[in-house]
Amino acid sequence: MSTALIPQGAARPQRADATAWIAVAAGALGALLATLDISIVNSALPTIQGEIGATGTEGTWIATSFLVAEIVIIPLSAWLERLLGLRTLLLIAVIAFTGFSILCGTAADLATMIIGRTGQGLTGGVLIPTAMTIVAKRLPPEQQPIGMALFGMTVILGPVLGPLIGGWLTENLSWHYAFFVNVPVCALLVLFLLLGLPHENTKWVYLRQADWLGIFGMILGLGGLTVVLEEGHREEWFDSSLIVQLTIVAIVGFVMLGIGQLRAAKPVLNLRIILNRQFGSVVVMAMALGMVMYGSTFVIPQFLVLIANYNALQTGLVIFLMGVPAFLLMPVVPLLIRHVDIRLAVAAGLAMMAGSCLVNTSLTTQSGGEAFTAGQLLRGVGMILTMMFLNQATIASVTKEDAGDASGIFNAARNLGGSFALAALASFQDQRMWLHSRRMEETLWSNDLKVQEYLSGNSRALGGSDAGFQSLSGTIQQQAFVMTYNDVFLAMAIATIATLPLVFFLRPLPKEQSLAMH
Repeated sequence: MSTALIPQGAARPQRADATAWIAVAAGALGALLATLDISIVNSALPTIQGEIGATGTEGTWIATSFLVAEIVIIPLSAWLERLLGLRTLLLIAVIAFTGFSILCGTAADLATMIIGRTGQGLTGGVLIPTAMTIVAKRLPPEQQPIGMALFGMTVILGPVLGPLIGGWLTENLSWHYAFFVNVPVCALLVLFLLLGLPHENTKWVYLRQADWLGIFGMILGLGGLTVVLEEGHREEWFDSSLIVQLTIVAIVGFVMLGIGQLRAAKPVLNLRIILNRQFGSVVVMAMALGMVMYGSTFVIPQFLVLIANYNALQTGLVIFLMGVPAFLLMPVVPLLIRHVDIRLAVAAGLAMMAGSCLVNTSLTTQSGGEAFTAGQLLRGVGMILTMMFLNQATIASVTKEDAGDASGIFNAARNLGGSFALAALASFQDQRMWLHSRRMEETLWSNDLKVQEYLSGNSRALGGSDAGFQSLSGTIQQQAFVMTYNDVFLAMAIATIATLPLVFFLRPLPKEQSLAMH
């Protein structure tokens, strides 16, 4: 077509070249790697604890240290990108992630493992929001929905693939390979980054003009808050001096961050955008998304291990069902983004997530993995719809200059939602477990003929009255467990439904405009 036929000022049709798609693949692979490593050690945790000589309480830091570091670094990634340039930042992150993975795989003590996991979280956390940056920089607007669909799929698949891969490697090879598997993937990732991204000069001016008060405040605030949420229940909350001290640290950190917002010429993170009605609604819904995503992957394995006697691999297969819709829907997600109203899509996604929890409120002591099939598939569809459209709403609701901060806040909110959910669910479980146990015990009168017949039958079968009473106690505990898990899923459903009205604050996505600008 002759240039004379193109209206002046009209944008020329653009198509991404091969190097652009290599860069997008690198971003998606990096995000998958980072989200995968959050949960890949969960299946192997008992084995790891035994080999490095860690107690159950100490072993929880293997998972917590990664999550804390990741949540801290995600909001800082936009500033680091401006400072170092996208390719340089990602190359440093991937190479360092490889080194920390090797350190974890060769760790012989708890301290070394925690150092390695913290390093993994700091470097891997950079790979999540920057995947959206790559889509913005390397794809034209009309192809960006495809890139965003790929990104959304990897973020959902990571947490559900982790237990499956970790369980298989632990059962068939060794827990060490849960970390060593990262090495060849990182080598491929480095190659993709070198081929797909151009070099950008380092801008040291951002280092000199940095909001250091806000940076340190964010580290202290988010780090302290995350540890409190992750370890509070195990440490009996404010009965623990550690939790009290970390709460004070978190408060001081957030005060420092607030002062930075008021005094710094360019704050490290523009939190004022949360006051934007649309973006504030997106943040709340992102937390609900994280709550259901991480809450379900926390509760379901517990049920399957305690009630159905599943091993790590069997549990991983059930969790993986949640990721199946991501594969199936990926080809149509870009079309949905272009043609479906964002309010309808997000509402449908949240409703499906709530429905998936309601499906799992009728569990029994005979329930196994098959009881979660429908719920997991429905949950997967709901999460992919919610994730993809909220990704778009995140960027569409702020200015181009604030898009990087918005991406960091969105991803951090999703992870914080998971942390809040785990903290709340752990306490909720204990409370409901105690309540259901007491209620059942109160209904069992010692003079009741049926109770006496049951106890005498158990005593004869098990060889004594003590064994009979223990059997009854075990039955009560098992029933209380099941009732508690039904309550947990109901609570998650109600919490998700409560966020549904926020969809009315969303605005239709602009047409023929880049939405993934960073």
